[in-house]
Amino acid sequence: MIACYTDRLSVAPGETFQLHASAPGPCRLEIARVGAERQTVYQREALQIGSHALPRQPDRDGCGWPAALEVTVGGDWTSGYYDIVLEDAGGERAHHFVVVRAKPAKAKAVLVLSTNTYHAYNWWGGANAYCDVTSLMTAGMPLPQAMEGAIGVLSTHRPFAPLLVAAPEDVPRLVNARKRGYEERPWASDTDWARKHRVSPYDRSAGFLNKWEHVFVRWAECEGLMIDYLTDYDLGADAGALAPYDVVILVGHSEYWSAGERDAIERFVDRGGRLAIFSGNTAFWKVRHENDGRSFVCHKWRGFDAEPNAGRDATHLWSHPVFARPEAEITGLSFLFAGYHRLGLCAARGQGGYTVYRNEHWALEGCDLFYGDVIGDELPLIGYENDGCRFTFGNDGLPQAIAHLGVPENLEIIALAPCAFGEPPSGYRPLIPPEKLDAVAEIMFGDASAASQVRVLRGHAAMASFKRGKGEVFNGGTTEWAHALAARDPFIERITRNVLRRFGAL
Repeated sequence: MIACYTDRLSVAPGETFQLHASAPGPCRLEIARVGAERQTVYQREALQIGSHALPRQPDRDGCGWPAALEVTVGGDWTSGYYDIVLEDAGGERAHHFVVVRAKPAKAKAVLVLSTNTYHAYNWWGGANAYCDVTSLMTAGMPLPQAMEGAIGVLSTHRPFAPLLVAAPEDVPRLVNARKRGYEERPWASDTDWARKHRVSPYDRSAGFLNKWEHVFVRWAECEGLMIDYLTDYDLGADAGALAPYDVVILVGHSEYWSAGERDAIERFVDRGGRLAIFSGNTAFWKVRHENDGRSFVCHKWRGFDAEPNAGRDATHLWSHPVFARPEAEITGLSFLFAGYHRLGLCAARGQGGYTVYRNEHWALEGCDLFYGDVIGDELPLIGYENDGCRFTFGNDGLPQAIAHLGVPENLEIIALAPCAFGEPPSGYRPLIPPEKLDAVAEIMFGDASAASQVRVLRGHAAMASFKRGKGEVFNGGTTEWAHALAARDPFIERITRNVLRRFGAL
């Protein structure tokens, strides 16, 4: 076995981090910044490491391996994502990463990497916040039973699952590229690739390399957009982390927010900052860090049962009434009101793109778009996980947001697409892990009845914007936004440029 991890994920020039590793022989170490290009900044040959045993529960307690070396971040290391690669004599590789912050800030915009989501999905050593993944993958345990083995306290001092932290360039998107045919068995993404690579249900939902954030960064750097980087954890650890910036950018799958992160982003927008969300399922779960960041607490649906005395410090849905802080207050939208698209039986024959309603909205300026146009359907733009709101239609024929569960009254809906919060009952084998529809229905409607649970299943993704305090928020409403940029879709590129220019990033 060759594996490694760092003592922290976020560092600034001049600071140091420790690399902890286990390997049977000497290894070569390379550290490289990954963006539009790969730039190697550190190399070391014949690094002596040694093999180290695992504790009984490394997923919860960490590995406890000694430090193989300490690395000082160079003053010329540009803010960004740095891939750490250990390679042994036989060519086996292990990856990890650090994020280098700018000190002082160099850009007007900052990309907050969704590292909380990385931790929630990481199953190295056994389990993650969703499932006992090792049992699922090795013992043939059915998914519902394996999900009972999910853990709510996860160590950040362990390696990441290989396909999570180092997906190959050909990793397929988490969306079905075409509509399901007549009486065709449902599927989810590229099943042949998944079988070939022995992919778990959780490997492609998080991580940087060749996934959403990396795809966005490639596009942004080619556009000449200068961006600094932070992690989710930075926002809670340093109350002033966002102070130097005009724009915060979220990309892909920013699903898990701590209270410190939530507070920081709300303060940022209220004082006049701009929040550009090119993410789906954003801020859905409330989490927290303990032990100076060494433990990530994320009990999900079990939050109040696992910690009956935690109160507002508990971990559960941000929209739970105990917290009284539904995520739509700051994002404008929620996964609760949208869900999946082109995955399994969730909108399996869905349009894959947005239908335009407010073509005169500032985000669509110069886009050559008009009422009723559909954009992104050939990509598809709408897929995997998406955020939306409830709405009605006004006398002008345009959708009007219903102010419910934090959705602001002044939300301007630009475009819509149908979604499903879960797969409907059918004769087909379910492919998407089930959500707690009774809990969601109780939160959304104050009623957990079967009829209300059916209502939960029907939703819409939305592209929208609103003003809050002295600031402004744009929400693209889908995880797949970055892939539309990679495809050079002219509509999505123009909308993205419009948002970034208005917000001061370009």
